[in-house]
Order: sequence, then C-alpha cells, then structure tokens
Amino acid sequence: MARPFRQQIDEGILDRAAGLFARRGYAKTSVQDVADAVGLSKAGLLHHFPSKDALHEAVLAHADGLGQRVLDAVRHLPPGTARDRRAIEVIVDLALGHPGFVALLLAPVTELPDAADAEPGGPADAVFEAFGVGPHDEAEPERLVRVLGAVAALAVLTLTAHQADRTSAWRPLVVATCLDALGHRRPRTVPPHPHPFPQAEA
Repeated sequence: MARPFRQQIDEGILDRAAGLFARRGYAKTSVQDVADAVGLSKAGLLHHFPSKDALHEAVLAHADGLGQRVLDAVRHLPPGTARDRRAIEVIVDLALGHPGFVALLLAPVTELPDAADAEPGGPADAVFEAFGVGPHDEAEPERLVRVLGAVAALAVLTLTAHQADRTSAWRPLVVATCLDALGHRRPRTVPPHPHPFPQAEA
C-alpha cells in the first residue's frame, strides 16, 4: 500500500477512535467498536494498530500534536482580540477537519466523559493556554466563563456542521459566534430592518 494512502487510512482510524474515546471513555471503547466505526474487521484494524493500547497511544500523540499546532499559531501574538481570533480560527479549522480529535481535545474543557481523569499538561491545556487562561483560573472568572462558552459553542457547532454537510458555509458563522462569546462583537454590516408599522407620533 502506498504510504500517503496508508497514512490517510491511519488518520481516519485515529480520528474515529478519538471521537469514541471522547464520548465513551477508553475503558468502555473496544477494538471492535473502533473497527465497526471505520468499516474494518477487528483483524483488519489490528493490522494497522496491534493493540488497543497502541491505538490509544497513537490517538493521544496525535491530539498532543494538534494542541501544539494551536499554540504554535498564536504564540507570537500578545493577549487580545487578534490572538483570540487566530486561536478560534485554528481550532475551528481543526474541528472541521478532525471532528474526533477535537472532541477528544476539548473533552476536559467541555466536561465530556473522562474529564476528571485528564492529566495535567495534556492537549486540552493547550486550548486554555491559547486563550491565556487556566482550567481553574479564579483571577478572571468572566474571562474563563467566556472561553468555556466559546469552546463549547465551537464543539457543538462544528459537529453540527459536519452532520449537516455545511462545514464551508458555516465556518465564518462559527468563528463569529465564538468571537461574540469571547466579547469581541463584530460591527453590524447590515442595518436592522425598519419597523414594519409606522410609529405614532407622541
């Protein structure tokens, strides 16, 4: 099998496995569950990853790489609107391209199953760091709540966009919604509709 094709298959398996681990947890996800999700036999899946542990380690390594990609994209920017916008754009693009991985990446942020078991320094910490907050940051509760709200909205909206097959059409809307949640409102470009009925003079 040609390497690029094999790599594409492996990444598809890892993405599906990541989504299952995020929703069900590692213990409740079997090799057969992952094989069924990607349309392979159990033996066929084990040809790509020799054990459930090997599959899980590969998923976590890839998730760490995606988290690092987010940080690399914003590291040079000071805290503020530009950094928030760049972080949202990068995470949205990752979510639209890798829905399973982003479910796993955001699980500790959005309190999906296994959130309590997340290890410090894991890929979810990169999401908090990109926005300049910590998961238990008490100094700026409003900022933490806004980040959590933006990330939760991002997770729900990108998954819904996938299901509706509207990833391209929804991307700018998802970015705008998340920026609104962070407190960066866009100026209105379309004036509001005039009132449909004439107003009585006082």
